[in-house]
Amino acid sequence: MKFSRDTQRKKSQVQPAEVLAEALPWIKAATGKTVVIKYGGSAMVDKALREDVMSDIVLLKIIGLNPVIVHGGGFAITDAMERFNIPVEFKDGLRVTTDEAMDLVKMVLVGQVNQDLVKDVNSHGNLAVGVSGSDAGTIVAEQVDPSLGRVGRVTDINAGYLEDIIEADYIPVVASVALGEDGGYYNVNADMAAGQIAAAIGAHKIIFLTDVDGVYQDFSDQDSLISNMTCGEAKRIVEAGDISSGMIPKLESCISALDAGVFRAHIINGTTPHSLLLELLTDAGVGTVIHRTDESYEFDTHPLGSVASKLVENLEIRGDGKKSAWE
Repeated sequence: MKFSRDTQRKKSQVQPAEVLAEALPWIKAATGKTVVIKYGGSAMVDKALREDVMSDIVLLKIIGLNPVIVHGGGFAITDAMERFNIPVEFKDGLRVTTDEAMDLVKMVLVGQVNQDLVKDVNSHGNLAVGVSGSDAGTIVAEQVDPSLGRVGRVTDINAGYLEDIIEADYIPVVASVALGEDGGYYNVNADMAAGQIAAAIGAHKIIFLTDVDGVYQDFSDQDSLISNMTCGEAKRIVEAGDISSGMIPKLESCISALDAGVFRAHIINGTTPHSLLLELLTDAGVGTVIHRTDESYEFDTHPLGSVASKLVENLEIRGDGKKSAWE
């Protein structure tokens, strides 16, 4: 036999129950919804952290969401280029990609990074399918600028291919390598690719896992983190240039996805343990949420102090016009 003193937690028994109770309405609202998760940065470099993030994504799958992972791999590409003595050069924030470098980009993103992520997901069961953006024309691109070499701008997404994978109950893990309209391959910005994919497959949300806590009005002031804003406000921030250059592609991708019908976009810190779960399944959240419409901004339940009111707000559309926070 076992005694309670040996098996029960030493801390309060109430706290885990409160967390589960708080998550319940969010889980109810999220079931069956598609979420595109753009994954990159430091959260992908640290092996232990990467495994934790993939475990959280598996949990989201188990509770009924349909996650789609889109990834880059800038750190891994730079490391490989240096090891193979290929010059590392950036122009206007974009990696100059020669034909030789493109071969290495494919090898790193598709053969290394993508397979590592698939392996981490599949350590919990056969849930993930690795996808190169060039598979079945999943991502099609055209050249941005001849001076950048094989750097592409996304022109088309094969939504049907990804939807078939989701319908088969798998998690697509998409590497940001595109098939060129000229028959070659292109290195495309993973943030932009994620936004285009979210729009094409009609995702309900898009989430960017970054190295910062979200969008700051003034990055030097840590109290200026923006928790909620509208798509219109995001557009004004980008137009004014009042933001770090690294955040601009993410905001532009959010705007593109929201304009195409995605309901909400989130920017969160992927290096914060379980930030994905905290953002999607708790009242407070941990990052910046951008809303497609002013109406959805006014309706927003993030943050919200009362679990009881969330239970009402997360009901499907009813006679009184109430909508789910995921609709």
